[in-house]
Amino acid sequence: MQKFADEAIIEVSSGNGGNGCVAFRREKYVPLGGPSGGDGGRGGDVVFEVRRNLRTLAHLRYKQVFKAENGRDGEGSQKYGRHGEDVIVPVPPGTIIKDADTGELIRDFGKDEGRFVFLKGGNGGWGNVHFKSSTNQAPRKALPGQKGETRRLKVELQVMADIGFVGFPNAGKSSLLDRFTNARPKIAPYPFTTKIPNLGILNIDDRDIILADIPGLIEGASSGAGLGIRFLKHISRTAGLAFLIDLSDEKYLEAFDILKGELEAFSNDLVQKKRIIVGTKLDLEGTQDRLEELRQRYPKETVLGISVFTGQGLTELSHAFAQMVTDMDGGGQ
Repeated sequence: MQKFADEAIIEVSSGNGGNGCVAFRREKYVPLGGPSGGDGGRGGDVVFEVRRNLRTLAHLRYKQVFKAENGRDGEGSQKYGRHGEDVIVPVPPGTIIKDADTGELIRDFGKDEGRFVFLKGGNGGWGNVHFKSSTNQAPRKALPGQKGETRRLKVELQVMADIGFVGFPNAGKSSLLDRFTNARPKIAPYPFTTKIPNLGILNIDDRDIILADIPGLIEGASSGAGLGIRFLKHISRTAGLAFLIDLSDEKYLEAFDILKGELEAFSNDLVQKKRIIVGTKLDLEGTQDRLEELRQRYPKETVLGISVFTGQGLTELSHAFAQMVTDMDGGGQ
């Protein structure tokens, strides 16, 4: 079974600061010598960086401990210790970082992009050169470096897309993604073909629209049934939703209400998103009449019909997606 790495527990540690040095000069013609111990170097930081070429958290399953380098100790002749190297933790866009023990949200890379310094390394300790005074010409005191910090983190990934496809297994989500984009999801005439979210890019009117095929839901998904519950959180990142309904299925008139109910049970925010209902498989006998019945049942919803096999309705649907994203960019949800 293909696995989608969307969660990981990792341990991160910043580096310890280097110790300050106790040293004295041994120079000719300097009668009393003097302190010359340098400071320790600062420990390395723990830094998270968004890498757009990453799609999952699979790399965090193979490496779960990230430790920055310790700072080097100071040396004589006022030589300062070298700073420790930072440790970089690469993450894909849409990553959320939480404290593994308390669940506290630390960073949401769906809202904040770029580089995030999470833990600072410990400062280096002072060498004895700092403690010279008129009454203490030969101090034998130096400070140890400050310790770094260690934290356990839960790293979660939520897929980021403009429009998410929602529907029961075999509703045609993967086929539509394959037709519209350069994605190549697995397609077969049996339920639960899609076991991981798939992303594709639809280019229309010189604009790229990111589409997400979310694994199919079944009734009771919000309570843990089927595969869908694990991926409902990914729908929360999408700006809008397309409800795909198989017009050849006998429960075609009930499908939208069931799907909407599962989303609402998981999060009320999901049903507030802009949406469109898409009746699929119009190439099959009797589905055109069923599409009209669907429109009559939901007069306040935008209901379109398509056939991926013949191409019927795909142009209209692509423009509807583009308009949906344009409306959302204009300030709507």
